[in-house]
Amino acid sequence: MGPSWWQIAIVVLLFVLLFGRGKISDLMGDVAKGIKSFKSGLADDEKDEADAKAIPHETPVSSAKAQEPEKQKSS
Repeated sequence: MGPSWWQIAIVVLLFVLLFGRGKISDLMGDVAKGIKSFKSGLADDEKDEADAKAIPHETPVSSAKAQEPEKQKSS
């Protein structure tokens, strides 16, 4: 047998009395922001994976050019 409607009403009333309407609405707003942040994080990850597949690999700089120091002008 499950709880009756008056038992649920008492629990809800106690919850509202303990936390107040302002705290409950703030909590629900924070939960909504967290969900939006999570979804945008997933979208960013998918975008990063798609970009990684689309970006061609750069050719490495030849070792002779990389090891040759720049010539400095002396005054």
